[in-house]
Amino acid sequence: MSNISKAYDCVVIGAGPGGCQSATMLADAGYRVALLERSTFPRYQIGESMIPYNYFPLERIGMIDKMQASDFPQKHSVQFVGRSGRQSQPFYFSDHLDHACAQTWQVTRDVFDAMMMDNAREHGVEVYEDMKASTLIKEGDRILGVSCVDRDDTPCEFRAEVTIDASGGKGFAMTQLNYRIMDPNLVKPAIWTYYRGAKRDPGRDEGATTITYLEGKNWFWYIPLRDDIVSVGAVGDMDYIFQDTKDLATIFQREVKKNAWIEDHLAPGSLADDYHVCVHRSYRSKYCAQDGLVLVGDALSFLDPVFSTGMYLTLVSGELAADAVSAALKVGDVSGRQFQAYGETMCQRIEVLRRLVYAFYAPDFSFKQLVMKYPHLKGAVTDCLIGNLDQDFTALNEALSEFLELPDPISYGRAKL
Repeated sequence: MSNISKAYDCVVIGAGPGGCQSATMLADAGYRVALLERSTFPRYQIGESMIPYNYFPLERIGMIDKMQASDFPQKHSVQFVGRSGRQSQPFYFSDHLDHACAQTWQVTRDVFDAMMMDNAREHGVEVYEDMKASTLIKEGDRILGVSCVDRDDTPCEFRAEVTIDASGGKGFAMTQLNYRIMDPNLVKPAIWTYYRGAKRDPGRDEGATTITYLEGKNWFWYIPLRDDIVSVGAVGDMDYIFQDTKDLATIFQREVKKNAWIEDHLAPGSLADDYHVCVHRSYRSKYCAQDGLVLVGDALSFLDPVFSTGMYLTLVSGELAADAVSAALKVGDVSGRQFQAYGETMCQRIEVLRRLVYAFYAPDFSFKQLVMKYPHLKGAVTDCLIGNLDQDFTALNEALSEFLELPDPISYGRAKL
């Protein structure tokens, strides 16, 4: 078979939200961009809940009008429910934010991701579906592009000044370069499914994300989606989730009975899908970039999803990476040192959220304790949870340290020089 070779300014591996964000911005900056996707859209993907600061990357690529015209449920708040079914006062983003971003969305990922891909095409990105990346093209430590196989098993080479890996949790470059480093303290299995006709709260709480507590620091998510569908899943420690069986339906229904709110809300609904399972293993790449290569989204790092920050980290990393790549291409230097600031910014933001995740799972800690003792820090906690992370959280960290042992910052994840 002949080998097809194509040349671009930038090639992006993976057409999820992070890849589309980077590709669209670079096309808007005047660069020739190829976006490679191993599957054909639409395709199923978990990760449906957005936070307010997702708004700003989406605004940069012209997606806000499309989101506002969509039928995705509007998300105005997050609420927490105890095991007894007692519900907290919903936290409304508009109480903290006087901006349009205070209303965000619960997205069905196959639809949303297809919208992002179509938007990338509209902005001039050349999209290749059914294009499976197989090997990075290397010259020493310099990445020169990627070898692929198309839907007809024809070998293809995409050569570019910069390759952006947005391949998601599979971590194409991380795997090839052996860069993935696990966080041993954040390993949480999740079992989830979808219900049709389940109960929704009235008014502007209809689209709220609800976190409901189980025994210990185990929990449920409850996310209303379009077409009368609700995404609902149980998350917990390995020995808790699989304490007496590995049958997914048995485990899920066992946990439903442990929270009165979940049981009540699911009662009028009917199962609309199979049960799914995965183990949320938090990790970060040893390097975020090197000569000719930049990692974004889950291809760079994954953090436990308890605060719905996955889409935020994906979109903002795609945005920041595109800015860094554009600047590097402009000066004709795509060495790792051009991506130092990108790595520092992403590590700083991930660390802020990582500390909050550790706090959530700390056995004898609750954020209510923190806010009761330090009410002036409620705003700082809120800023973290909406994605307003470009600030100094020293006071919050010092206060948290009085209640629990915070993790040391991870030293890796910067650019390889």
